[in-house]
Amino acid sequence: MNNNMNMDKTYNPKDIENKIYEEWEKSGAFIAKIDKNKKPFTIVMPPPNITGQLHMGHAMDSLLQDAPIRYHRMKGDPTLWLPGTDHASIATEVKIVEKLALDGVTKEDIGREEFLKKAWEWKEEYGGIINSQQRKLGVSCDWSRERFTMDEGCSKAVTEVFVNLYNKGLIYKGDRMINWCPVCKTALSDAEVEYEEQNSNLWYIKYPSEDGIDGIIVATTRPETMLGDTGVAVNPNDSRYKKFIGKNVILPLMNRPIPVVADDYVDMDFGTGAVKMTPAHDPNDFEIAQRHNLEILRINNDDGSMNENAGEYKGLSAIECRKKVVEDLKKLGLLVKIEDHNHNVGTCYRCSTTV
Repeated sequence: MNNNMNMDKTYNPKDIENKIYEEWEKSGAFIAKIDKNKKPFTIVMPPPNITGQLHMGHAMDSLLQDAPIRYHRMKGDPTLWLPGTDHASIATEVKIVEKLALDGVTKEDIGREEFLKKAWEWKEEYGGIINSQQRKLGVSCDWSRERFTMDEGCSKAVTEVFVNLYNKGLIYKGDRMINWCPVCKTALSDAEVEYEEQNSNLWYIKYPSEDGIDGIIVATTRPETMLGDTGVAVNPNDSRYKKFIGKNVILPLMNRPIPVVADDYVDMDFGTGAVKMTPAHDPNDFEIAQRHNLEILRINNDDGSMNENAGEYKGLSAIECRKKVVEDLKKLGLLVKIEDHNHNVGTCYRCSTTV
C-alpha cells in the first residue's frame, strides 16, 4: 500500500458520478436490443411535466422503475425503459404567461406565433433541466428513444386514435356539464377543482304562478344563474308542492314560463324544498334536466361574462350581474329574504378562480 495516498474523508459524488454515467451512455448500456426469441420487458416513463423541475416524488418514482429495469437487463431480457416529457399545455401556458407578465406583456400582445415560439423555448429549457436531473439520479433509460408528447409522431398517433374512435361511434359531440375556468379558459377534471369554504348568502326568490295568485319560493347561492333557469324541481313526496307539479311558474326578470317537475333527488329539508333548475351551470341540475327533458340554456361566455341569453344583463360580469339581479328582484318585491350561508366553492387549482 502506498502510504502517501490521500483519501477524502467524505464521498463527493461530483468527482465520480458524472463520469460513470457518461461512460454508461457512451457504451450503449441502456439502449434496448430487440431479441425476437425472448420476452421483452418494457416500462414507459410517466412523463414529467415541463412546467418546472423534478421533485422528490419524481426521484422516488424513478427509483421504482429503475430497479426492475436493471434486474431484467441483467437477466438478459430485451429491456426498454422509454423516457420522455409531457407538454402539460395549460399548466405550461400559465407559467409562460406569468413570465411574460414580468415584462409587462400579455400573450395577446405577442400573438399566437410568438407565443408558440416562447412555449418551445420553455420546453427546451425545462425539458433539458429535467433530463439533466434524471441523469443525476442515474436512471438507466434509453435516451436514444426519448419522446415528447408534442412530437410529430405522438401527435399523429393521437389524431389517428381519435379518428378511429370517432369512426366507430365511440366519440361524439353532445352537451355535457363540465368544470370550466373562465381565466385559464379550459375544462378541468374533477381532480383539478379545489374546494374552499366561502362566506356567502342564500337568496330566497319567489317565482310567481302563471295565474299570479300563488307561487314557489326557491333558495340559491348564485342568484345571477336564475337567468338560465329552465325549470323548478320539487320532491314528489312534498305535500307543499303537489299542486304545482306539471304546471308552470314564471321566471322573474325574464318573464319566461318554466315547468315544475318532480324528482326524488330534491332534499325537502334544504332551503324551501324547491330547487331552481339551471342545467347548463350546475351538474345536479344537468342530471335532473336529462331525466325531465328540460332545456339546456347557457348564459355565460367563456370568460364568465353574461351572454345574449341573459337578456338585458348581457356583457356584465357574474358579480356585476348578481348585484343587478338582486336589486331588480327587490324592486319587483320578489326577493323574499337573504340569509348568511357558508358553503364550499369549487376553484381552479392553477389560478384559484371560481369555476
